[in-house]
Formats: sequence, structure tokens, C-alpha cells
Amino acid sequence: MNPQDRIVRSYTQEDIQQILQLAIARQAKDNNKEFSYTELQEIAGELDIAPELLKMAEFDWQTQQGELQRRQEFDTYRHDRFKKRFGNYIIINGFVVLLDLITGGGISWSLYILVLCGLPVSLDGWNTYQTKGEAYELAFQKWNRKHQIKQTVNSLLNRFLRAISA
Repeated sequence: MNPQDRIVRSYTQEDIQQILQLAIARQAKDNNKEFSYTELQEIAGELDIAPELLKMAEFDWQTQQGELQRRQEFDTYRHDRFKKRFGNYIIINGFVVLLDLITGGGISWSLYILVLCGLPVSLDGWNTYQTKGEAYELAFQKWNRKHQIKQTVNSLLNRFLRAISA
């Protein structure tokens, strides 16, 4: 018998969680397979996880996935808004530089406008691509509230229109 087999290994709950997570990920990757809800229940049963705890964990997971999706939508919204603002900056300042070239034979006064207009656009770009920190969280919460209010109003309006048409 191998001397290492006699050593009693012990693991913390976090260690077990990480080992099982890696094993499940490898199995799913090797077989290119997804697990059904029944399989999830069976795995939880083998680990002596109560069905109520499994349901609560699944609910928490779904909530986290929803928040992650909303954050991705928010990031896309911010990137699109910045691209539009940057495009406007390029078009307007391109016109100003062209006007300066035509009227003065060179670039002189348009540089001041480029710099003055470029500062707010640069700051907006910096804020847009910062996805950590208090400013980001506040902007996300504000956008999320506005988004939820929009969804609620649309839902109520649709119900109202269905009730009228019925």
C-alpha cells in the first residue's frame, strides 16, 4: 500500500466546493454536455443538500444572472452613447479644422476648439470604460431604476390597451 493512501485528507467546505466545481466543469467540457434539472437534483441529493436549499440557491443564481445581464446591457448602453458622442466630436471638429484650413491657410484657432471640446469627450470616455467604483455603481443604479420604471409603464400600458381592445 502506498504511504500517501494512509494519510487522511481533510478539506474545508470551500475546498470541496472548488474541487467539485472544477470536476463538473471538466466533465461538462469533455462531454460538451449540459445538466438537466433532474441531474442537478440528483447531485444535490448525493451531497445531502436539502431540496429547499437547492431551490433557494437556484433562485439566488438566477437573480445573480439577471443582475449580470442588466450590467452587460448598461455597459453596452454606455459604450454606444460614448461612440455617438465621439462621432459627433469628430464630425464637428473635422468641420472646424476644415474651415480653419480654408479661411486661414493653416490650422491655428481650431486647435483651441479641438482641445476645449476634447476634454469633456475624454472624461466621458474615461468614465464610460471604468466599470468599478462608486461612480459606476451610482450610474448603474440610476440607469437600472429608469429601466425598471420604463418596463413597468410599458407593462401597464400594454395591459390597459389589451383591456380596451377586449
